[in-house]
Amino acid sequence: MNASKNRTVRRRHVLRAMSALAAGAVAAEAATTTANAQQGAPMADQHFVGMWVTADGHVRLELRSDGRYDEARGTRKSAYTGRYSVRGDVLHFVDDSGFTATGRVVDGTLTVGPDTFRRE
Repeated sequence: MNASKNRTVRRRHVLRAMSALAAGAVAAEAATTTANAQQGAPMADQHFVGMWVTADGHVRLELRSDGRYDEARGTRKSAYTGRYSVRGDVLHFVDDSGFTATGRVVDGTLTVGPDTFRRE
């Protein structure tokens, strides 16, 4: 077998191996996604799920049970969306653009930065 043909055969083997690895990775990710969906996404702390509103009603923050949030500001529906997690009375927000914020619930009041919310 000449050198050129030998390289071609090796390339085919490498490409097959890479394809098999890629297919395995895709299958593993699909299996993980399916398992998570069947088990349900990590549920947010149910104590915090619901609509939270500032005193003037300008900011409305919906905390969903799937760990996502949707914030409306004034007439702008879904002005900010993202995910949140809960540790004790502290909520960590990461919006879909990557911005992060931390909030805390004390005596039924949620404070996130300068905004103070009460459950609606």
